[in-house]
Amino acid sequence: MNKRSFPFGQPIKTLTQEDRTPKKVFVLGVYASAVHAKWLDANGKVLINALAVASEPYIFWRGENAEAIISKIPVPQGAGSLIPAGERFNGPSGRALDEYFLAPLKLERKDAWLCDLVPYSCRNDNQAKAIKNAEKNYSLTPSNFQEKPEALADNQRRQSILDEIKESKADVLITLGDEPIKWFLSHFDAEKRGKLADFGQDKKTYGKLHQISHPEISIKVLPLVHPRQAAKLGLYSREWNELHTDWVNNHAHGLLG
Repeated sequence: MNKRSFPFGQPIKTLTQEDRTPKKVFVLGVYASAVHAKWLDANGKVLINALAVASEPYIFWRGENAEAIISKIPVPQGAGSLIPAGERFNGPSGRALDEYFLAPLKLERKDAWLCDLVPYSCRNDNQAKAIKNAEKNYSLTPSNFQEKPEALADNQRRQSILDEIKESKADVLITLGDEPIKWFLSHFDAEKRGKLADFGQDKKTYGKLHQISHPEISIKVLPLVHPRQAAKLGLYSREWNELHTDWVNNHAHGLLG
């Protein structure tokens, strides 16, 4: 099988935690995002407003240096140009993680071990047709940018995440949204809770610590919303946003001591 690649040929990289020293918390997200560019034709007309063109330089990237990254991507003659997409397309989840999750808990990046169920970028299905047409029209080498897998974690991936949690020596596992609960946590939870709402969906129950005890893992778990909900990124739930905002303002600060 050909190696995974973005449009314009950049390799799709696997992103993992770089600083492997012990941490206070382990944060489990869904899948890695990407560096996004706006693709213009030779006349400056927008072909695609936000096209994933490179892997993030680090996990939960904050969006800095997007222009420098994009400027190094070779664009074939006649295929137009790439410029950074809007700020909301580059690093929004990373910025949200800092502002709406770590800071309220009195934590910084140096205190957190970061991980995703799927540790590489996945294709946005809404872009698939546009990418295919554009590559054909401009005679570009077809990318191998795959969609999100149906199973976000199999037994092998769950074991890898377990190994990372143990290596991190974190006391608390923070899950972001439903997917980390469904594809990872539920396999070790005696109560078999499979989604965020199963841990509580009101101001009294949301954002509490829960003890998970299993032969393979014993850890406190803090189930929280996906960054999309916390920071109102794209489509989001008003109910979950309000619950998380209340947690930030009234509960998070003293939760970890």
